[in-house]
Amino acid sequence: MTIKQRIDSDLKIALLAGDKDRATTLRGLKSVILNAEIATGARENGLPDDQLIGLLNKEVKKRIESSEMYIQGGSPERADKELQEKNIITAYLPAQLADEELKLLVNTAIQELQPAGIKDMGKVISLVRERAAGQADNTRIAAAVKEALVGQTQ
Repeated sequence: MTIKQRIDSDLKIALLAGDKDRATTLRGLKSVILNAEIATGARENGLPDDQLIGLLNKEVKKRIESSEMYIQGGSPERADKELQEKNIITAYLPAQLADEELKLLVNTAIQELQPAGIKDMGKVISLVRERAAGQADNTRIAAAVKEALVGQTQ
């Protein structure tokens, strides 16, 4: 079952169960997916799961940023709502790699590419991102690559 199919199925279950918060979040995801499909001309066939994972990661990041803004603005109840939505969305993402697994991926990519220092960081990040297949946030990947490359030059 694809991610989109799981979202559709879970939306029906949420509606039947009367879970308004979950249903609202899932409707929002369906809207984001539909907009992306239309924008890429993939309305007929839909987007592949790897692209959906990217969209879901962006939505998770938006919820985290929003919750931080609400906390700064003195509205903890709105921040909690954003974090609840984040948790709902996160359930559709693959399990995240542990730090050790990510370091192993980074080290393997560095051995293969033999980068000439920090200036080749983008190449390493690209390869690691491809191999992580949505199981690591881009920020975590970039930090791990930078740490490995800086450690290599010292």
